[in-house]
Amino acid sequence: MLTLTDVEALARAAHAGQTDKAGRPYAEHLHAVAEGVRARGGDAEQIAAAWLHDAVEDDALSEQWLADAALSRRTKDIVRALTKRAGESPQEYAGRILATDGALLVKEADLAHNADPARLAVLEPATRARLTEKYARMRALLGLTEPA
Repeated sequence: MLTLTDVEALARAAHAGQTDKAGRPYAEHLHAVAEGVRARGGDAEQIAAAWLHDAVEDDALSEQWLADAALSRRTKDIVRALTKRAGESPQEYAGRILATDGALLVKEADLAHNADPARLAVLEPATRARLTEKYARMRALLGLTEPA
């Protein structure tokens, strides 16, 4: 099985050169989500999934890579649950997260970092407003009533 150190290295390599909407290295987001999961009491499988939560969605790693990876079934299931699918509604996406053991905590940490006011402050006002609404809507669909 891959260790958390291995998973972090793989995720950093897979997202190398990628930046977030603010132009920051994408690995900073992955690190923040992993640390958010850890701070919320998440276990090693959830922390591994946090490092990989955007890898398949962003085509940084393939679904086949995930299927073959030396990871627990639960970690793979969480990554798959958090991978948005083409044409999928927010309600369908939220439903899959809620139905997958351990996925909600990882998504909560992801949303918390995405909605961080300091992170949003550097974006254009229209983008900031659109994303703020998007993240609030997803929190509501997931039953996360208090900001993380």
